Amino acid sequence: MRAATFRTPSALPGFGLAFGITMMMLSILVIIPIGALLLRGVDIGAADLWKTIHTERVWTSLRLSFGISLLAALFNLVFGLALAWVLARYRFPGKRLVDAAVDLPFALPTAVAGIALTALYAPNGAFGQILAPLGIKVAYTPLGIFVALVFVSLPFVVRTVQPVIEEIEREVEEASATLGAGRWRTFRRVILPMLTPALLTGFALALARAVGEYGSVIFIAGNLPYQSEIAPLLIVIKLEEFDYNGAVAIAIAMLVISFAMLLAINLVQVWSRKRLGS
Repeated sequence: MRAATFRTPSALPGFGLAFGITMMMLSILVIIPIGALLLRGVDIGAADLWKTIHTERVWTSLRLSFGISLLAALFNLVFGLALAWVLARYRFPGKRLVDAAVDLPFALPTAVAGIALTALYAPNGAFGQILAPLGIKVAYTPLGIFVALVFVSLPFVVRTVQPVIEEIEREVEEASATLGAGRWRTFRRVILPMLTPALLTGFALALARAVGEYGSVIFIAGNLPYQSEIAPLLIVIKLEEFDYNGAVAIAIAMLVISFAMLLAINLVQVWSRKRLGS
């Protein structure tokens, strides 16, 4: 006689109802909009899509958007980890204030962030006046875009890594030290492997946030074609010109590139988890 199996009662609805609600909301919010975009691309045709994308201005804006977004995500990967470590492991005056400030880009409207950064880094701004004699110009250059993208994407790395650091017991570091390992070796061989999945998740979130950023960038970028014009801005320009096919073509290009980059990061994340588990 087959033994009866019992499931642990759950506070949420059963699998069928929960799965149905999840798929319905996912379809309404994600799948249907993306599907509509792709269907519009099919109507336009591959040849016309490629003709619109394969121009110097579009390629320059795509390289600028994805290149600077990648640099900003890598920057936040390093300094976001350092900030998360400080917040998780140390006590100091003003810690709660710093911890709250990390979440500020989440709550601050992106347009406000762009205006504030422009006011600071403009040639007559507080920071711009200091950097100008050194020959460093931030506002209205790709460097300004980098600063804006670092600002808006930093919390994703910090808030993803910080809880993992807090869960790592100090005894792990002490055990490594008793075995003769120095600080750098302990971090590289013990701490970093445990943080790698969270770091990759934070990096992917920061990259995705930076690629789609618009509000804070348009104020500090200068928006000069072939120099500081990002792809989201070019899409808006196409819409204002009633060139809907052109806007769809650039949007599809961004969708494909973003999906490829995030897929690669997820594959690396899966590989790192398997390696950590083994």
